Amino acid sequence: MNEMSAGIMPARDGIEGISWDILGQTYVPKQLCESSFSWHATFPPETFVPPHIHPTQDEFLYILEGRFDFILDGAERFAEPGDLVHMPRGTPHGIFNKTDTTIKTLFWVSPARRLYDLFWAIHNLGPNPDPANLVALSAEHEIDFLPPEDA
Repeated sequence: MNEMSAGIMPARDGIEGISWDILGQTYVPKQLCESSFSWHATFPPETFVPPHIHPTQDEFLYILEGRFDFILDGAERFAEPGDLVHMPRGTPHGIFNKTDTTIKTLFWVSPARRLYDLFWAIHNLGPNPDPANLVALSAEHEIDFLPPEDA
């Protein structure tokens, strides 16, 4: 992984033109170095990231458009444009678009660890991955999905 270089990433561009389909959302990587990784995400209505933990990374979202609902460390919360959501490593969280509009946000994690590689792997599973495969793959890349609350 290279050191970060100075520059400007145009709004419509991503690293090497990459655009991933991650659980029905579109992720466009914007910056990657050892100390951090950022991506622009578009969440269509009724899409979500199930509750999970990053044991080795701090994660942040800066909300650009729309309203996200969260389960954040066991509490229900929401964030709107201009809000910054911070999720320290080890904090359980789930991210939900419960609205009928698309949400856009900027995510970043620090340090980068293996998340970039995980997104490639999830993207390559196709549009309807087997949940057990997704959970196992994520664990191999330092992301731990939590069991459903009623399990």
